[in-house]
This record gives sequence, C-alpha cells and structure tokens, in this order.
Amino acid sequence: MALLDRMPRHMFTSRGWGLLAAGVLSLLFAQIMGRRDLLSLGILLFALPLLALAGNRLLKPRFQVFREFNPATVEASSATTVRLAVARTGAGPGSVLMEEQLPPRFGRAPAFRFPARSASGGTSRYEYHLRSGKRGQFLIGPVTAEFSDPFGLSLHRQAIDDGDILTVTPAAVELPATGLAGARGNDGVTATRIRANPSDDDVMTREYRHGDPMRRVHWAATARHGSLMVRQEESVTTPEATIILDQRYSAFVSGPSAVIGGPTPEEPLGLLSSENFEWVVTAAMSMCAHLSERNYTLRLMDASGEPAFAHSRSAAEPYAEEFSGSAGLQAIAESLAAIQLAAPHHHHLHHQAPHAETEHAAFGDLLMDKLAAHRLRGPVLALLGSLSLSEAKSLAPAAGYGANAFAIIVTDSLAGTLDGGSEVLDALHQGGWKAVAVTRRTPLPEAWSSFDQGGILAAASAAMDVRRGAAVPVYRNGGME
Repeated sequence: MALLDRMPRHMFTSRGWGLLAAGVLSLLFAQIMGRRDLLSLGILLFALPLLALAGNRLLKPRFQVFREFNPATVEASSATTVRLAVARTGAGPGSVLMEEQLPPRFGRAPAFRFPARSASGGTSRYEYHLRSGKRGQFLIGPVTAEFSDPFGLSLHRQAIDDGDILTVTPAAVELPATGLAGARGNDGVTATRIRANPSDDDVMTREYRHGDPMRRVHWAATARHGSLMVRQEESVTTPEATIILDQRYSAFVSGPSAVIGGPTPEEPLGLLSSENFEWVVTAAMSMCAHLSERNYTLRLMDASGEPAFAHSRSAAEPYAEEFSGSAGLQAIAESLAAIQLAAPHHHHLHHQAPHAETEHAAFGDLLMDKLAAHRLRGPVLALLGSLSLSEAKSLAPAAGYGANAFAIIVTDSLAGTLDGGSEVLDALHQGGWKAVAVTRRTPLPEAWSSFDQGGILAAASAAMDVRRGAAVPVYRNGGME
C-alpha cells in the first residue's frame, strides 16, 4: 500500500493504480498459464481506470468564481482580505477539493472543500488574508479543483477561473516638515505676500473672520460694505511641484546594484528593478504624499521628459503627467506599484505609445521644453540613479526652470562610485541644483531634511513673485544670489 501511495496522484488514485497493477498481473499470468478467463479479467481491470480517466477529462464540471480584494489596492506590508464566491453552473460530483493558487511570496496556498458547510443558494463563500512586503502586481488564483470519477479511480486537477490581479502599492514614509510645508497658507495653498506697498484703492479685502487681528481692519471698505472688512495682503494659488523620476536601467544596475525581480514562471508579473531603484520608488511615493497633503499639484516625468508612468502596467492613465488631490495621489500610488527599470529596448515594455518610434535622450530637449512650459511655478525635485559627469552637465541647466531645484542621487557608495566623483555634485550645484548623494541605506527622512537648509524655504513664494513681477532669489550652492 505504501508503494501505491508514492505513485503520481495527478492521474489516478491509489485505488486506480491498484487496479492497473492487478490488470497487468492478470494479463501476465494469462499469458503464462494460457487462461482466457484471466485474460478477460486483466483487460477489464486494466481498462476500468483508463475509462474513468477519459470520462473525468471529457466531462468537466463547470463553476463560476468571483474574487474580491478589500481593499482593492493595498500598501506594501499591509493586509488585504480576499473574498471568494464559488458557484456550480452544471452537473458534477458532490464534493470537490479546491485550492487557490498563489505566488510563492504569499506562502502556502489556501485549500477548501466545495460546497462549504455554510453554502447558501448554491454559492459557497470563503475568505482569507494576504500580505506582501514588496510592491508590485501579483496574479492571485486561479482556483484549481481536483475532480474524481464516481468510483474514485482517477483524478483530474484543472483551473476553474483565470485569477485576478492584486496591486500592491509602495508604502509612503512619513517625512519631516520642511520649508515646503511652511510655505503654505491657512487653506493649504501657497501664500505670497505683496512686496509693493498697496494703496487703499487697490488693496484686496474680505469679510472679517473670527481671529483676524483688528489692525488689519480696512475701515473704508467697512464703510462701503456695511460690514467689517479686513485687508487681504496675500494672494493664493495652488502650488505646483515637478518630480523627475529616473528609470534608466544603466543608472541603477551597475556593480553591486544587481537586478532583482523580473518575470519568472512562479511570478510572471515580476518587475525589473534593483535595490537602489526601490529606494527611489519609495522616495517618490513619500514625497508625493507629503506634498499632496499640502495641496500641491504634482507633475511627474522620467529622465527624458516623457510621462513618468508611460511604461507602468499598473497605471490607469499611463500618459498622464499632472496629478492633484487625493484621487491624484491614489493614481500615483497605483502607477508606482508596477513601475520598473526601462530595459534597453522599450518595445518589450507595456504601454508604449503606438506612434513612439524614437527614444528621447535623457536630460535632453524634451525634458527642458516640458520644464520651460511650467517655468518657475514651483520647485523641481529629481530622484536619480548614478550620473556621469556629462549627464550632470546636461541636467544642470534644468534648475533654471524651477523656483528651486533639488536632486537626490542614489548610488552604491558615497565614496567614489559616482562617475566623476564629487564633480557630478559640483556640476549640479553650479547649475543651481541643491543636490545630495545617498545610498539605499540612507534613511529617507534624513535625505529629505538635507534640503531644508535655506533654499527650500522660498520655493513656492518665489514662483508667485515671478508672476507678480517681483525679483526672484536664485540659490547657488545653498546661498542666495
């Protein structure tokens, strides 16, 4: 019996293998002894499991599977609840053993028996929980069912649905308040003080609000309107930040920066990435969340100036560049879930534009044109992989298009791994960037705080001063010119 238990069980049960063995022995003895009755018995014993197997494969029971994730998209390291509803749509065996197929990272696949004890209306419902420590998209399912014939001789396992995609977004790291937070008004918008002394004729006024200082009461306007009016010496607008998200393969995969992920038979939706790039993705998510909380409109582009999510299969609108509000932040999170390094040949990637026949150079004219179109409307932040000195010189002039420019370069080692060493940072500083180099082990809040040493404090207000014709302070190497 132990021998039969070790036989493959994807075709026959132990009983089926036993009948096949008995049939072979009967045929053998019939040949040796010349007994026709043994010959008939052997044929019958041998044919029964084969007929059961054929019937099991041809007469496939039909099921419907409904799968729901709650929440529909989940942050990395957070749990989502998977709810399954399985219903039979045709005739079939009474009880079936089923199993939900999962990628290896989720551990053991949950198994259950259909119908469930609490089945109602012919539909059985099941529930389990999933948690992924890393972002990405994962195929959950399909549900496979193991069917047997009425005599219990053969087995047949088959998928009864196609599975569903679970999207796991990168989790944002809480960033400390910096000058960007300090540049917003009471309503979460950029406040810019009028530098010229306004006259009583052109000063803006509004109705008095509880808590307004009496020194701001505008008596002439109060007399005209018949209600208490105060001076409003601030104009407001929605601040804007541009984020350049480097996705170049060559910038993140070199030396110790080995490739991680990528499609595999176990995880066909695996992402081409590296540890340095994962740091950048987390930084992008965290900065977007930090700025979105402060009512910033966010524009995201890659190093060539194309939409940052043009090659992300999780992006609902891959060619969108501008995002605002909570819906915009959710769209960014979902788009970052499956963003990956741009392989040398873009035609292997998802969501390539049908008309895109040429690739734009990194830090080239397209990027500069995009930045010029929103000149000085807010800070420009660049999240970069390793740069060569020539690439740094190409990027350096882009600082002139932002009210302020901040760059984080993620490299393998702070000592000499930048191509050109400190010359790369010097080139960016000379162009007007406030740039720092970090490794994937650098805490993100620490890297973010390094920008709050003078330059970032005027990022949004400087943009509004330009619109009003005021002079714009330009920062060089942390100082103001």
